Amino acid sequence: MNHNTPLSPRPLHHLAAGTGRRVLTHTQLRAHGVSAAEAGEQCRPGGPWQQLLPGVVLLHPGPPTSEERLHAVLLYAARERTVSVPLQPGRDEPPASPYGEAMITGLAALTLHGFTSAPPLPSQETFDVLVPRLRRLRSTGCARIVRAAALPVPEQVTGLPVAPVPRALADAVAGLKDAVVVRRLLTEAVRGGHCEPAAVVRELTAAKLLHRPHVVDAVDSLLAEGRALAESRLYRMVREYGLPDPCWNVDLRLPGGPHLGGLDAYWPEQAVAVELDTRAPRPGGRPEDDAEWVEQARKREHLERLGITVVHITPRKLRDATEQQAAVVRTALMASADRDPAAYVVVLPR
Repeated sequence: MNHNTPLSPRPLHHLAAGTGRRVLTHTQLRAHGVSAAEAGEQCRPGGPWQQLLPGVVLLHPGPPTSEERLHAVLLYAARERTVSVPLQPGRDEPPASPYGEAMITGLAALTLHGFTSAPPLPSQETFDVLVPRLRRLRSTGCARIVRAAALPVPEQVTGLPVAPVPRALADAVAGLKDAVVVRRLLTEAVRGGHCEPAAVVRELTAAKLLHRPHVVDAVDSLLAEGRALAESRLYRMVREYGLPDPCWNVDLRLPGGPHLGGLDAYWPEQAVAVELDTRAPRPGGRPEDDAEWVEQARKREHLERLGITVVHITPRKLRDATEQQAAVVRTALMASADRDPAAYVVVLPR
């Protein structure tokens, strides 16, 4: 006996009985007084237990449930850290979770998030589990190891740490070649309200997936879906918060002069415009290096020099702070009476 051996080991049948979790690591078994030799004896062919993954034991002989497999891959990925592996930046000590920093990602994560276009858990032979880049683990059995230099903050879904939707999408798309499946997943992410297109494009770009033609095509559909959804929210905001009806989707021109640019909504009497920013982000790049950003900034500056107030709204603000955005537009409309008259412009349908 040594200092790691419990003074009063509990009987083995207690572990497999009842409604408690029936997936434990060898370390957890030792805490219950079960030595490695005893665990090996219980996991022998025809025995009452089985080794589901290296260092992870299933405390019954039947097929594991999807929940048990999920717990198993997380416990496998969270086994004792290698001494040389540093903690993630900003973390002073290991997390209290029994799963450490590991989290479910990929298709399994999307299924847990409620995606109907992701396959059900029982049909998935392997589950992706996200771990720090320097962890010395290998994919085995039902666990597929995915490494990242910086981990996202996991979301708790049914008591499990799960990667946020944008990261889970990127990890899922990395292993998919079917263009139809990729498009369905990306479309559901936006249409189902799971996340904004910008967040998805940011993760796909970081994962270096935008060189794949079927992913590029799916992203084009995603951005179109995101713009349509943002426009629908803008219509609803104007209606529900009692704003006057604008001219929708118009182009402005100077009389006999150049084209000034397109706008999502324009109030001619007040010279107030709303512009939705649905551009795809460029991770790591500066806005001033983005040609589209530069062009939009130049357009806004030109319009404002002509006395037109431009309200810039992102789809995320429109979704999460609709009332605040409506107040911004209403304030701009009311303030028009105190401004000098704007230059005369021609309003054309876009």
